[in-house]
Amino acid sequence: MTLFKLAFKNLLGAGIRTWLNVVVLSLSFVVIIWMQGLYKGMNNQAVTSTIDVIYAGGQYWQESYDPYDPLTLQDAHGVLPDELKSLIKKEEATALLIIQGTAYPQGRMMNLLIKGIAPDQKIISIPSHFLDKETKDIPAVIGTRMSESTGLKKGDTVTLRWRDANGTFDARDATIVQVMRTTVQTIDQGQIWVPLERLRELSRMEGEATLVIVDKDIANPSKTEGWEFKSLDFLLQDIKQLVQTKTAGASIFYVILLLLAMLAIFNTQVLSIFRRRKEIGTLMAIGFTRAKVIWLFTIEGAMHAVLAALVAALYGIPFLTWFSKTGWSLPESVDSYGFAIGEKLFPVYSAGLVIGTTVLVLVVTTIVSFIPTRKIAKLKPTDALRGKSS
Repeated sequence: MTLFKLAFKNLLGAGIRTWLNVVVLSLSFVVIIWMQGLYKGMNNQAVTSTIDVIYAGGQYWQESYDPYDPLTLQDAHGVLPDELKSLIKKEEATALLIIQGTAYPQGRMMNLLIKGIAPDQKIISIPSHFLDKETKDIPAVIGTRMSESTGLKKGDTVTLRWRDANGTFDARDATIVQVMRTTVQTIDQGQIWVPLERLRELSRMEGEATLVIVDKDIANPSKTEGWEFKSLDFLLQDIKQLVQTKTAGASIFYVILLLLAMLAIFNTQVLSIFRRRKEIGTLMAIGFTRAKVIWLFTIEGAMHAVLAALVAALYGIPFLTWFSKTGWSLPESVDSYGFAIGEKLFPVYSAGLVIGTTVLVLVVTTIVSFIPTRKIAKLKPTDALRGKSS
């Protein structure tokens, strides 16, 4: 306890040099926590939105379905087995039929995916209930991005063409009954949603589907022949890897910021040992061992991190609290990046993030503070009293 009191007294006695180091180090605290919170919030928003809108509790894929290979989509459909029919009947799952098609908006030709979904489903957060509307044409729902790229609006009619199960081309007019707004591009761009049974009838794929989305409450989905279950860990791995990549890139900035702060601490320790040689000799003369003197200077350096944490709390807590409530408004160009984070990014700051950052900075500061003090082990008390270095 005596060492801590003496170290704290010496630290405050250094005056402005101490507070400059503390301010720089506190900035490292706040910036690291702020940026890590942004990436955590980005991950949470993207994962939550994607689960609500398209993944729910996981998906059964027809064995030929591969979302990254459009050439396989023509054959990626099959009759639903009894197990999946039972889940759908109990409203614990919903089926999707996906076929390739072509739209002709305003005299232009555009390739797209025609997706059939049950209008009364409640598994995913898509406004499929609008598909229940009675129209002479096929009722259809599109997203805002699809609306912008095609010029289609609510009430407009567009011609759709597709190839049915026998390979025969067919075409019908579709009426846009709703334009939905969503942050998830995977259900919007280049896609049009129509009633499932209507699409099955027109494509001659009665009772078939491409994938089945199960409810979030389904804990242990059963294995079904011809259908492969994809868990959320598999479905969300692209999002998680993207966030991890961005976090790793940001780590370079953290390292640079910490290096600048640690350089200031290191130089302060070297200068302190050089200027306080007589004090070191006096401490040794009154009974301090070399180990105790080394600990004294190490504790002084480490206390920079403690003071920095307190200073960071003074302005960091109000700033981070305000920022977590107001969020970060994103430019419109971000909407084209394919990341489901909406118009505002809300950071997430957890106790683990704050404690982890504090421990990291404290450990690094302690190590950097200890390195220059090793010189004290070679210093002779008599030389130190005369102000000489060994």
